[in-house]
Amino acid sequence: MATWLLEREVFPDGHAALAGAVEAAGGTVVAWSDEWWLTERWPRLADGVVVFHGSLGNADRIVRERPWTPGAFCATDRFACSAWWPVRPDLLGVPAYDLTTVGELVRAGPPESFGDRVFVRPDSPLKPFSGRVLARDAVTLAALDHGFYYDDLDLAVLVTPTVEIGPEWRFVIAQGEVVAGSGYQPDGRQAGETLDPTHEAWRFAADVAPSYTPEAIYVLDVCETPDGLRVLELNPFSGADLYACDRAAVVAAVHRVTAG
Repeated sequence: MATWLLEREVFPDGHAALAGAVEAAGGTVVAWSDEWWLTERWPRLADGVVVFHGSLGNADRIVRERPWTPGAFCATDRFACSAWWPVRPDLLGVPAYDLTTVGELVRAGPPESFGDRVFVRPDSPLKPFSGRVLARDAVTLAALDHGFYYDDLDLAVLVTPTVEIGPEWRFVIAQGEVVAGSGYQPDGRQAGETLDPTHEAWRFAADVAPSYTPEAIYVLDVCETPDGLRVLELNPFSGADLYACDRAAVVAAVHRVTAG
């Protein structure tokens, strides 16, 4: 059975619900420590499956540097917007987008056709800065946190017209199928209702999930737009807040997938 490494301080409930579900399913829970990177005194884990859940930075590094299987579900490059936005642009919550760099965006400005206000976000799912709405004349290096979180002027970013976003929902996808879902409030990372397959957003997620499968398990965010339900974002499972998703269903799906 799997050993779960849980970075407890990352999520609001301290991983209490997830840890309980893991233990109820017969798995083992080990509290993650960042000191392991410094001391190289890694815990002795039972042979078999190891699954990390916590910060995106640690998830990405575990995949690259630790020998565990799978270690983390964080195939970072496959979650870059430039990797999946072109697959089904009709499913996106934005009508158009421009892939550029921080330096070029500040130099040239956003496309004129995008209007007086634009949304800018990093291409990388590791999000070296948070996405934000900016006035056209306010797109500066300082406004994009250059020099604070990152120094690379060639950092890839996407620019889109602004779109009014309504309710948002998060779904855990395992092998192309929705296994759990939750509403959430992005401001303050507040969980909403636990969803079931009768919910409209769940049915939408189930329809679109097979369009692009970046990893065996990942999370898919859906939002309401003036044009109806659309895909808002894909994120690696091991660094994603589960909000009010059914933890038992999530753990069962992870154990099923990792059992081979």
